[in-house]
Amino acid sequence: MLGATLGEAHVTIARYHDGQRRLQDKFDSRRIADRLDQVTYSTQLGEAQRAWIEASEMFFLATVGPDGHPDCSFKGGRPGFVRVLSPVELAWPDYDGNGQFRSLGNLLANPNAGLLFIDWTRPSRLRVNGRASVAQDDPLRASWDGAQQVVRLQVSQVFPNCPRYLPRLALVEASPYAPAAGHEPPRPGWKDDPRFKDALPGKDQRP
Repeated sequence: MLGATLGEAHVTIARYHDGQRRLQDKFDSRRIADRLDQVTYSTQLGEAQRAWIEASEMFFLATVGPDGHPDCSFKGGRPGFVRVLSPVELAWPDYDGNGQFRSLGNLLANPNAGLLFIDWTRPSRLRVNGRASVAQDDPLRASWDGAQQVVRLQVSQVFPNCPRYLPRLALVEASPYAPAAGHEPPRPGWKDDPRFKDALPGKDQRP
C-alpha cells in the first residue's frame, strides 16, 4: 500500500532525535524505523499524492508556538481547496474563523508545520511536513471564494504511513459553511451568542 502512494524523491537521512531513538531501542524498532526512512519518506509529492490532496475536503494542521506549546486544528473546504502548486509546494485559503488565529499566528512565529490528510474511504493517511508562510496579498487569494489570506507550504518531508487503526467512514454531507462560487455560507450561530457578539470584528457586527 505504501509503495502506491510514494513521492518521487526519496531520502535516506534519518531525522530521529534522542527521545525517538531511546524508544526505538527499547522496543527493538530502530532497524525498521531506519528502513521506513529510507524507503517510504520522500522530499516531494508524487502524482498520486497530488490527486489525493486536491480531492480532499479536510486535513489536520499541527503547529507550534514560540513557547513550544503545540496546537492542532481541523481545516476544511470544498474538494480542491488545497492546491498542489508543484511537487514541493502546496497552498490553501484561510477562511473566516473565530478570530483567534491559533494556527496561523503560530506559523508567523514558527513556520514549521505538519499536515495530516486522511482518506476515510480506503482508508489511507498521508503526512506532509514543511515550512509555511501566510500572506494576505498573495496573488492566489482572489482565486478562492471566501479567502482572507493564503497559506503556502514548502514541502520538506512526505510520509504515507500505515492506516491500520483508521475506521472506514463515509461522507454524509458537505459542510454548508465551506465557501464556493455562487454559494453564500450561512452565518454561524455563535456569532449571535450574547457572550460574543459585541466583541466581533466590525464586518460581523449586527445592530
